[in-house]
Amino acid sequence: MIDDKKVNQVVDGGKGVPGRGYELPLLLFAGFRSLIDRLHVELARQGHPDVRPAHGFAMQAIGIDGATASEVGRRLGVSKQAAGKTVDRLVALGYAVRADDPSDARRKLVHLTPHGLDALSRSAAIFDELRADWARKLGADRVTDIEQALRSVAPADAFRLDAAGWFGGA
Repeated sequence: MIDDKKVNQVVDGGKGVPGRGYELPLLLFAGFRSLIDRLHVELARQGHPDVRPAHGFAMQAIGIDGATASEVGRRLGVSKQAAGKTVDRLVALGYAVRADDPSDARRKLVHLTPHGLDALSRSAAIFDELRADWARKLGADRVTDIEQALRSVAPADAFRLDAAGWFGGA
């Protein structure tokens, strides 16, 4: 039986009763979203105005050693075509390049450019600053406790890049 009062749980504007099950994922997502939004504001200020969250996941999937579009798709949990479109965009923005695979001439590898590596490096530094901001607001011990608690309930393979594909249902 469905409780009609619980069908649209977001309409109360986040002022739900503490301890309600639906509130935990919304709060976790809101925290994630605030970090990502603040990251992108700062990245834009530091010379990367065109980077979007999906681009960051894709650049992580490409990695230091490069990857094929198929590998990027698998790592992101999206189709090869969707990965290819994202790679096309990264290439157009100067964050990645395509090159022949030295071990297989039939394959193309995607590599990050110095511009792409700069965006990832700056992202890491900005995330450190954002974490420090949370520590100032909440207390360093509390932030560490939150991280440890989340590690204890998250599966061992929690650090996967397929969030974009998972959100999109791909």
